[in-house]
Amino acid sequence: MLQMMTSKRIGRRQFHFTVQGSNLHETVAEYDRLSFPDVAACGLCGSDNLDLTSRVAQGKYKYTSIKCLSCRGDLTFGKNKDDDQSYFLRRKETGELDWRPFEKKAE
Repeated sequence: MLQMMTSKRIGRRQFHFTVQGSNLHETVAEYDRLSFPDVAACGLCGSDNLDLTSRVAQGKYKYTSIKCLSCRGDLTFGKNKDDDQSYFLRRKETGELDWRPFEKKAE
């Protein structure tokens, strides 16, 4: 079993991931599944106080996102339909990261 380590910077934090495969090709393929770039700051308020989060909505939809702990903005990861183990950061049609402001739900 081969292993490879990679690091991603999200705001002021550094996250370390270890991927593995039975050969070099499989190990690199696992690495490619983490194809998202480093994110230095919130696209809404500019803060570097970011964190990785996950949640389950309606008991079945799984979301992973980058949250701004300052303005509560959200940048959600997308997954490929044919390979739900590959993650990318959602982008607008313009190509910029699709940061969404926090919306308080009506009661």
